Amino acid sequence: MRAFAHDVFTYPLPAGHRFPLAKYRLVREGAEAAGLDVRPVRAASRDELELAHEPGYVDRVEAGDLARREELALGLPWSPALVERARRATAATILAAEAALEDGVAANVGGGTHHAFPDSGRGFCVFNDVVVAVRALRRSGQAKQFLVVDLDVHQGDGTHTAFLDDPEAFTFSVNGFRNYPFRRVPGDLELDLADGTGDDEYLASLGKLLPQAIARSRPDVCFYLAGADPFEGDRLGRLSLSKQGLATRDRLVRDALARAGVPVCVTLAGGYADPIEDTVEINVRTLQTFASP
Repeated sequence: MRAFAHDVFTYPLPAGHRFPLAKYRLVREGAEAAGLDVRPVRAASRDELELAHEPGYVDRVEAGDLARREELALGLPWSPALVERARRATAATILAAEAALEDGVAANVGGGTHHAFPDSGRGFCVFNDVVVAVRALRRSGQAKQFLVVDLDVHQGDGTHTAFLDDPEAFTFSVNGFRNYPFRRVPGDLELDLADGTGDDEYLASLGKLLPQAIARSRPDVCFYLAGADPFEGDRLGRLSLSKQGLATRDRLVRDALARAGVPVCVTLAGGYADPIEDTVEINVRTLQTFASP
């Protein structure tokens, strides 16, 4: 399995900031140590970004001209390094999706920035990599029907907004009910779970709904957001899945898509455990699961 990772790690955050930036370097190192084929990436072009985002928003991001309210909603301080990271993380999903169509599976060692809207970034998400990749594949004629399986604990409101009137892009998500974002955008198939939901209920529900999502969407390719934040030790998650439960979740998704003959592009989405090594372990195991037959 080819895995694509940006190499821009020098983005300083204020002391006490809740975004665990170091996980990207640590996951990449863990993936390489596990023998995965990790490749560098280019930056997404302006033309690619505008497949998902309004030109005025891209202008403001590139120029560092975000309004105060926009930067607060994003949750990250602007810098040129932030823009470069976001562009490369977006291109990594495009490249991984193309590789998945060739090989059956590929991954972005990051990505899953599902809170980015056409005209704004929110919740640590500058550009919406999955929306860009879907539209890039559609424009090139490489794929027509798409399934997004979003198992980050937070609803992908930006992705839902982008695909709200798109009959050829189907969104399926399992969310924490009492969690961010607090204004929801309807998806095609969703399940909201109560705080403290553990392995058994989560996996039973996923096992029931995922085949429905595959059957209803008839996808040429699936984008899987393998969030580590349903983990019981996650600071922002509020669910109670164990590491073994998350590993079982990944195998369930992998096997269901394989049985249906659907290529899958894996992105890692959120994860905010303390210590950070728990998130890194979950992410690396996800990559290893999809790299294995």
